[in-house]
Amino acid sequence: MTQKTVLRIAAVVSGISGIIILMGVIYPIISYDTNYASKYSNSGNYTKLISPVAGTTEKTQGVVTTTETVGSKVDYTQASNWFQGGATKEDFSTSKVDFYTVTIPKLKINSGTVAIGGEDLSKSLIQYPGTALPGKRGNSVIFGHSILPIFYDPKNYISIFSLLPTLKKGDMIYVSYDGVSYTYQVETMFEVLPTDIQVLDQDSTDSFLTLVTCVPPGDPAKPKRLVVRARVVPPQ
Repeated sequence: MTQKTVLRIAAVVSGISGIIILMGVIYPIISYDTNYASKYSNSGNYTKLISPVAGTTEKTQGVVTTTETVGSKVDYTQASNWFQGGATKEDFSTSKVDFYTVTIPKLKINSGTVAIGGEDLSKSLIQYPGTALPGKRGNSVIFGHSILPIFYDPKNYISIFSLLPTLKKGDMIYVSYDGVSYTYQVETMFEVLPTDIQVLDQDSTDSFLTLVTCVPPGDPAKPKRLVVRARVVPPQ
């Protein structure tokens, strides 16, 4: 085999490898839009909040505002960057950090740590400041980071919510807080913009658990937020 043949084969292999790597990055984003985003419609088991795409102009009650485009330079491992106009870095900071755990069998997440206070999503899941504690009336909101699904590891907090879009209505979520176990069942899933902070509001009619991550997984711009809302299951 001549040197020219070897170089030609090496070039072909490199080209094919490059295409595979590129598809590995692009395909999960396309797959999300095709297989999951379309589910969040106004019919069936899901509800979609209709919002303009990030970076466009929206008109609300006669006032025109321009949604800030969320760029790839934003550090999404910091929970305070997830919702514009929401809690600040100072709101996430406390002098004492307490923890509880969440288990999601469908995603093979077993006793994932949720921090109350702090905002580093690379070290744990984060409960959003001012939201209800598990088991209490209100809405407990938990943020979790996501990356390309091919790198999913339920024990790695950088990737822990990468498969959150695969949850369905009826899936179970288990929370252990202060020695008490609570069972929640998924009711709805929908997408919102980073400016739609009303999803963080409290609802005192029951005990709710809301899981939030950035979507599409693997998209560096993180233009939308996926919201999974579950309701507590009363003990038998």
